[in-house]
Amino acid sequence: MARHYFGTDGIRGTVGQEPITPDFAMRLGHAVGRVLRAAQANPLVLIGKDTRISGYMLESALESGLISAGADVMLLGPVPTPAVAYLTRAQRASLGVVISASHNPYPDNGIKFFDAQGAKLPDAWEQAVEAALAEPPQWADSAGLGRARRLDDVAGRYIEFCKSTFSHALSLHGLKIVVDAAHGAAYQIAPMVFHELGADVVAIGCAPDGLNINDGVGATHPEALVRAVAEHRADYGIALDGDADRLQMVDAGGRLFNGDELLYVLATDRLARAGGAPAGPLAGVVGTLMTNLAVEQALRRQGFDFVRAQVGDRYVLEELNRRGWLLGGEGSGHLLVLDQHSTGDGLISALQVLQACVQQGRGLAELLAGVPLFPQELINVRLQPGADWRANARLKSETAAVQAELGEGGRVLIRASGTEPLLRVMVEAQDGALARRSAERLAAAAA
Repeated sequence: MARHYFGTDGIRGTVGQEPITPDFAMRLGHAVGRVLRAAQANPLVLIGKDTRISGYMLESALESGLISAGADVMLLGPVPTPAVAYLTRAQRASLGVVISASHNPYPDNGIKFFDAQGAKLPDAWEQAVEAALAEPPQWADSAGLGRARRLDDVAGRYIEFCKSTFSHALSLHGLKIVVDAAHGAAYQIAPMVFHELGADVVAIGCAPDGLNINDGVGATHPEALVRAVAEHRADYGIALDGDADRLQMVDAGGRLFNGDELLYVLATDRLARAGGAPAGPLAGVVGTLMTNLAVEQALRRQGFDFVRAQVGDRYVLEELNRRGWLLGGEGSGHLLVLDQHSTGDGLISALQVLQACVQQGRGLAELLAGVPLFPQELINVRLQPGADWRANARLKSETAAVQAELGEGGRVLIRASGTEPLLRVMVEAQDGALARRSAERLAAAAA
């Protein structure tokens, strides 16, 4: 059965428009509760949220729907998405729910779920929920209704979990770190994590008002972090997004490092600590179709296998689980370190990167000195209604010619947008001018 409401990462949209309305959220909560009750007698559901003003409304509606189906609810308040995954597992809960639209602006919101082990749920579960949504409600009687309570010291529990992933033999003493929480879910937790590990912390993007999440700050607007690192003469800068599952970093020189580069640092640090050639869970690394070719080539030179998944951390995770590997990620900053957490976590990823820097006594620029990223040229071409770009003979011919010209020093990626009538034409090459000319050539063929 095709999914109507669920996308690649839960349900998302504009607040006040279907499906991000209080009546739908209550129906969704009821449907989820029914699916859970069909599998177990007394399900417990954790609900966390980011700092959007609409979170209060959706939280109350979900809570009511779940309770009406006989599920108990534990409210966490504003907390990072990966914290919900961790606490779901730690509290032996049946399900974790996150109310967040991640890096989107405040008018948007969304609802996503984690299973009892803190992992994303399979398509079959989402299809079961959608089937329950299509049926009339089956209210529990008064004696069978669920109950709700708040979990105490949510921040403290998660701070300790994050700190436990950083080597007990190391500290961040002597480092000044700017922490940008995007006025989002980690606004209290993120500064405390680095402070308690010994860093001198400068906090920005840590004053949410319900309307300013991701507004000119955070991982999607790292220019604010670059400025703050320079202003405070900091050693590092760390930018998270609204729900704290993305990471971008800046060094003392003001250089910004994206997820592709940080993934390389994590992989090579793990290899150095393990000794020997890549093997077992460290045999390979998973990126996406957009991962920079320079990073792929550098990882292969170190002996790693490298596999590209579809764009989206969900697909990276699926590929990692399929192969039994530990490390994967996206240039956007979704990084997966599966022996530390079951899902992408910006805070834990930052700690793993800083641990590599401290352990080796080298900064990010030095660790990445041999991995200059290839320029990527991206052009969006509007598609005519009903157009089949794959049947375009001229585009096919030009693509083959461009790839032959680029050789192993570049690549072509052409894919249709999943949300707009656009064809995304990307060319990557060591020579930026060549990448630009090639992308323009392909865009002309696709038009």
